[in-house]
Amino acid sequence: GHLRKNWKVRKFVLREDPAYLHYYDPAGGEEPLGAIRLRGSVVSAVEDMPDSKKCDMANILFEIITANEIHYYLQAASPAERTEWIKAIQAVTRAGK
Repeated sequence: GHLRKNWKVRKFVLREDPAYLHYYDPAGGEEPLGAIRLRGSVVSAVEDMPDSKKCDMANILFEIITANEIHYYLQAASPAERTEWIKAIQAVTRAGK
């Protein structure tokens, strides 16, 4: 959110059964603000995003495309963290219900 003014910082919790990525307000709150259904979704690294500054987003963006073709763009803190998220989400999409 600090690099792109229309982006928000969120806390994410990955769940396998059922396969969802829930997101929360990082300031607190027990109830999720929303969820991304991962069953049948595709996750991949994003190397270039239109209207973004390359230095701001280099090697830290990834995209989730749900089964009903909703696109979610997420930004990790580092390239290593992006790789971890992608691997974890891919594992859940294969094994999750």
